[in-house]
Amino acid sequence: MDFQEKLVHDLVAKHGTDRESLLPILQGVIDQERYLSEEAILKIAKEMSIPAADVYGTATFYSFLDTDLRGKYVIRVCKTITCAMKGKNQIIQAIENFLKIKVGETTVDKKFTILQTNCLGWCHKAPAMLVNDDVYTELTEESVVDILREYREEN
Repeated sequence: MDFQEKLVHDLVAKHGTDRESLLPILQGVIDQERYLSEEAILKIAKEMSIPAADVYGTATFYSFLDTDLRGKYVIRVCKTITCAMKGKNQIIQAIENFLKIKVGETTVDKKFTILQTNCLGWCHKAPAMLVNDDVYTELTEESVVDILREYREEN
């Protein structure tokens, strides 16, 4: 049994095979592997005895369940109207200029990926972004570059 098979087996043993267990199992795989590969989706389907199309459909429905390999740091910029009115486009432009990539792309060193996502729940402190699980609010073009510079300097 390879690492991924053991991971899926252990997650299913922990959460069960009921349909409501699918999300925690998907999240568990992402916690370990950073994304849901086609192989992982097939292993989950087999272990839970549900169609792979159902697993894939659930995985692709939620924007925080990545089915593509992303960078070590996934930057998710809120794209709601509130963030747009508070300068979201300038924030994205600053990120793209600093990292030399566009939204939807990953840096060559696989350190950063830029994505836009629906509401992060921080409209009262817009514009907002997540870097992995860390929330940053009331962003400016300068502050976002400072934040990313700190991540770039980490291992």
